[in-house]
Amino acid sequence: MEQSTKNQPRKQYAYDFIKKRILSCEYAPGLHLNEQQLCEAMGGISRTPVRDAVSRLEQEGLLDILPKKGILVSELRFGDINRIFEVRMLLEPYVLRRYGNNLDTDQLRYFAQIMSDHTKIPFDSFYDLDDQFHNFVMSAMHNQYLIDAYQNISNLNQRLRMLSGTLVENRLADTFTEHRAIIRACQQQNWELAAEAMTQHLEASRISTFQMIAENEDGF
Repeated sequence: MEQSTKNQPRKQYAYDFIKKRILSCEYAPGLHLNEQQLCEAMGGISRTPVRDAVSRLEQEGLLDILPKKGILVSELRFGDINRIFEVRMLLEPYVLRRYGNNLDTDQLRYFAQIMSDHTKIPFDSFYDLDDQFHNFVMSAMHNQYLIDAYQNISNLNQRLRMLSGTLVENRLADTFTEHRAIIRACQQQNWELAAEAMTQHLEASRISTFQMIAENEDGF
């Protein structure tokens, strides 16, 4: 049983606890939850921080509060893949075109080096590295409204990964090649080329996600 730390507010602890389990699909899409169950899972925490956390997670699209039915972990549907990638293909190339000059050159060199050979990266570390790279790109932007929108999409994307199955080796190699093309264009400060490379990468990722779900026996 997990306990909140002394320095962590209970509201934040409850939020982090529930969100972590939603994103990992331990709380699977469509699962019904209730306040008492959540309180007990967190070691007998009071209902007030749980209610606050549930309200925040509803605003982020991860929970649905249904009158007289309780709390439902938001469903993920096949069509969500297109919607997620539609938003990403609007935002990420735009950030490169509009804010690319804000990218840290030392970080670009770091990503260029670490992505030079995908065989040197542990397979189970790939998604973390992929997230780091895309978050780095988005860090160039200082529009909090767009950052919040992207974070919500990132949460949905993480759940999709958990449900769509294991990344295939060929896609891992292709992803590193696509990332290197983006990085090279950024180092050349050719932001239009970088944006085009990002669009191509996201489209390839979208197609791959559909394929992995189709090949996954359990599907969604």
